[in-house]
Amino acid sequence: MLANLPARLCALALSLFLIAFALPAFAGPFEDAVAKFANDDFSDTDEAIGVVASSGNKLAFPIISALQDGRLMADPDSKKVYVVGADGKSIDAATGEPVASVPDSASAVRLNNRLRRSVDAALGSLTLQSPDLAVRLQAAQSVFKSHEETALEAVDGALAKETNKSVKVALGEARAAILLFKSDATEVEKLEAVATLKARGDQEALALLTGMGDQPASVTKAAASAIGSIQSSLAVWSTVQNAWYGLSLGSVLLLAAIGLAITFGVMGVINMAHGEMVMLGAYTTFVVQEVIRTRYPALFDYSLLIAVPLAFLVSGAIGVLIERSIIRFLYGRPLETLLATWGLSLVLQQAVRTMFGPTNREVGNPSWMSGAFELGQITITYNRLWILCFTLAVFAILLAMLRYTALGLEMRAVTQNRRMAASMGIATSRVDALTFGLGSGIAGIAGVALSQIDNVSPNLGQSYIIDSFMVVVFGGVGNLWGTLVGAFTLGIANKFLEPVAGAVLGKIAILVLIILFIQKRPRGLFALKGRAVEA
Repeated sequence: MLANLPARLCALALSLFLIAFALPAFAGPFEDAVAKFANDDFSDTDEAIGVVASSGNKLAFPIISALQDGRLMADPDSKKVYVVGADGKSIDAATGEPVASVPDSASAVRLNNRLRRSVDAALGSLTLQSPDLAVRLQAAQSVFKSHEETALEAVDGALAKETNKSVKVALGEARAAILLFKSDATEVEKLEAVATLKARGDQEALALLTGMGDQPASVTKAAASAIGSIQSSLAVWSTVQNAWYGLSLGSVLLLAAIGLAITFGVMGVINMAHGEMVMLGAYTTFVVQEVIRTRYPALFDYSLLIAVPLAFLVSGAIGVLIERSIIRFLYGRPLETLLATWGLSLVLQQAVRTMFGPTNREVGNPSWMSGAFELGQITITYNRLWILCFTLAVFAILLAMLRYTALGLEMRAVTQNRRMAASMGIATSRVDALTFGLGSGIAGIAGVALSQIDNVSPNLGQSYIIDSFMVVVFGGVGNLWGTLVGAFTLGIANKFLEPVAGAVLGKIAILVLIILFIQKRPRGLFALKGRAVEA
């Protein structure tokens, strides 16, 4: 044994030498591909993306994901490539071994637009068989947008195993997008791809069909037919989308104008400070959310539910104070009332600037008002949908209050014939104060809703005061149903005119049409009936 010791030592030394120096020379294709990221050459990077994505190595996804996020670092001196994690820790991209730090000479691997599409396709291929349904769906959509040929095999494999209907449809669409641009795809495959994209029928499918280049005559004919069908369908959906935008705008106008309809109808007061009541409601929401953020963060999703009654009380109380201290001395003097309330609006704006500053304030959306969903080819945001529902709820509650409560009965009586109401024992001054407070309180509630879709600033109310007066005059002074119809009519008309005439010219056209309408019907769509009104 002692005699063989030198030979054994030589064999051990030779083995260590081979492990340390010879084996790297026999690195596999995955390691070779990773090393190409350090060449700082777009062609080598593109080739490396394809090899890494198809390697099946567990490091493939972290590498491609890091490349997309700018976290894949390459050292041109040592030709080493590193993945920097989101937590700041780094690993060797070829081996997965942790490293203490990335060399100072290393820099992020560069990408261009073509490589970004390759990265998207590679990530899509790597996540097509993820156990997470949302990840698979997003991966299929990424492959559809990139339609890289290299992803076809992965798509076919995922399609064979997929059981979820929506993901299966998305995978079929991704496969169709790839085959449409695949040079060696058969004519039958291309015709099937055209049919699949026609069934999808959105802007992305239309873009693929219009940009597919030279194709066989039968495929070109089928594509032309599909393009015409998609364009017709999109025109219909565009009309539906504009109608939805109109309803959304109408709900905002209704919410801003409904309080003005009450004060203008009952009291005949042209309240130019109505927009500032809306603004006060929005700032009340801001204050509520600030308190919740700092002291009770778990209650943030309930912040709007807390803000609604507080905004009503704050704006309503200020409204009663304004009526008792200013407005009641100016009844029967419309010009002085207009000037006084306009000056008051400037005072309120400056007071808010002094307290909160002139810049916009952040009001967040609760989780149940965030996001959107697709309905056919239109997108509906949850905040707009909730505002529409909230507006209709406020309208219904106000109608019920006017019909079934003593204050509502007195308000309707004063609206129709103030002198007769006073002679029957109704305290008209008290009704005026409560009416002004009610209208201001509803404006404050409008501010809570508008804080979710507009900037909360001292000028918030100025954006809606003119539109509010237009809605009230068009619908019929003091008539809530007229205000409802007027708001939605103006909102929808505005959104249909905007694509044709532009936002500014669209508003001018609406104003001109209202002026012409008032010339024919001075009392609006739904005129109130009553002796005082008809006098």
